[in-house]
Amino acid sequence: MKLSVVIPAAGQGRRMGADKNKQFLLLNGKPILAHTISKFQNCSYINEIIIVAKNQEISYCQKEIVDKYDFDKVKKLIIGGKTRQKSVYNGIKEVSADSNFVLIHDGARPLLTNQIIENIITEVVNYQAVAVGVAVKDTIKIVNQDKYIMDTPKRDNLIAIQTPQCFSKTIILDAYQKAFKENFIGTDSSSLVERLGQRVKVIEGSYENLKITTPEDLQFAERILFRR
Repeated sequence: MKLSVVIPAAGQGRRMGADKNKQFLLLNGKPILAHTISKFQNCSYINEIIIVAKNQEISYCQKEIVDKYDFDKVKKLIIGGKTRQKSVYNGIKEVSADSNFVLIHDGARPLLTNQIIENIITEVVNYQAVAVGVAVKDTIKIVNQDKYIMDTPKRDNLIAIQTPQCFSKTIILDAYQKAFKENFIGTDSSSLVERLGQRVKVIEGSYENLKITTPEDLQFAERILFRR
């Protein structure tokens, strides 16, 4: 089995309020993106890593992340698109021809554990399409345009989906091609796969596997790393 990792790192990060891409901000003295890549660099199941970055950040990412930390599994640094969906698709298209599976993980989720990586790789062989998620803690309300509550879905059936998400290469390519052909924009990769009629298995993620979006998230991540 050969498995490729696609890491989209071309986001804007406006809510972080920083003067540079949030994924280059330091977390305990090391760039967020470097923390993320290291999880896959050190996993024996991973054959290659593809980073998707902004055109103007390609050289910086190569020098300050890939070369500086000796990430030799990073085989390609490619240019992202105008949307996350296009960026991920650009990455998937660059996956090696002999790869069987593609794992997609947000560059801004640096607290992923080795156990989650191993679990999702094990399960994708059985289910072909797997995502990680956690049970929703808060009560969720469905509201109308005027912000009046219309419905309260049962919390037992609600999951907050995270990354990584892992798929057979054939399935994920078909899903993205169909989405772009039909001008469909999904909120994540699994939503595109669902449109194929392919069931996506959800396995346990972690509440600590947070996506760093705001300055508060960065503070939480620092505390988690310190505790670990």
